[in-house]
Amino acid sequence: MSTEIKAPTFPESVADGSIATWHKKVGEAVTRDEPLVDIETDKVVLEVVAPADGVLKEIIKGEGDTVLSDEVVALFEEGASASVSAEPAEEATAPAAAADLKISPAARKMLDEKGIDAAAVTGTGKGGLITKEDVAAHKPAAAPAAKSAPAPAAAPAVDVPAGERVEKRVPMTRLRKRIAERLLEATHTTAMLTTFNEVNMKPIMDLRNQYKDLFEKSHNGTRLGFMGFFVKAACESLKRFPAVNASIDGDDVVYHGYQDVGVAVSTEKGLVVPVLRDAENMSMAKIEEKVREYGLRAKDGKLSMEDMTGGTFTITNGGVFGSLLSTPILNPPQTAILGMHKIQDRPMAVNGEVVILPMMYLALSYDHRLVDGKDAVQFLVAIKDLIEDPARILLEV
Repeated sequence: MSTEIKAPTFPESVADGSIATWHKKVGEAVTRDEPLVDIETDKVVLEVVAPADGVLKEIIKGEGDTVLSDEVVALFEEGASASVSAEPAEEATAPAAAADLKISPAARKMLDEKGIDAAAVTGTGKGGLITKEDVAAHKPAAAPAAKSAPAPAAAPAVDVPAGERVEKRVPMTRLRKRIAERLLEATHTTAMLTTFNEVNMKPIMDLRNQYKDLFEKSHNGTRLGFMGFFVKAACESLKRFPAVNASIDGDDVVYHGYQDVGVAVSTEKGLVVPVLRDAENMSMAKIEEKVREYGLRAKDGKLSMEDMTGGTFTITNGGVFGSLLSTPILNPPQTAILGMHKIQDRPMAVNGEVVILPMMYLALSYDHRLVDGKDAVQFLVAIKDLIEDPARILLEV
């Protein structure tokens, strides 16, 4: 008896999805909870697993097809055994026919000039593509030398083009398209402006070096990083400047009485922003633990829709990639985003003397329709003051 495999129930904000990858083929045996297919939506990649041990009987929606919420994508036969076919084994052992080989134009020209059988060359390109480098590196099997045969002359050098102008066209993923739409929306519908400042990271770095081992031991292996300090400083500053924590809804301004801080995470498929809910009530250890958890889940594509829904303020850290200064783009409908950057030793004037200090540039992009320049600058200065004197975070002064 066949069981219908359906797409997950999408939230109201997600109209549909598309089939990203089928992990199993028709007739292939699967075990319970083994991934069958990935469905990509505008926000996350959802995984559909096997309901029981059995066999994938039929694929109704192929890769790239659009699917709606709870739509049937495949048929599954519970308890069945995999169909055995000798065809794959034969393909694996039998040499590929020359007509079936993938050969680049430059490689084909070299094969003809050198008289080499294409089937004897191992392709190292994508999908087994034989490139000119493969042909040039190919060494024919040594044949027994005949006594009467003269020594073969060295093959003349062949003029080969310096390089192939290869192009590859692939469709943009749903997630990437949605990111592009939101970035354009932010630049087209907001009066975005960025203000900058710099912060001395030495107090935080000294505090971290002093307590990082004890912190990790006391909190079950959770490491003390910099993000926890910035999240706590942002929450305290958001309380002082409510407009930075607000959003515009039509002709209304919505002031949020809580701080849900989004932390931008870079993945292979694009930038995602999981949210630390009620971050103002979270301890430093809980923030660091949650940020690390989100990072690992984002890397594995395991973030849920709920993880990335909402948020009243966003922090992005381009410094992990070496960025010294940038202008982050707003994450609508939020009215501000904080950009952290690389920590760089710089000569600074302190009490009339030049001192080398670990400095970080901070950037605050904000929607000028709601946040005035004065509030934006003072908000950023408040974060700077809290980071440069971490005791103020604890004392909330």
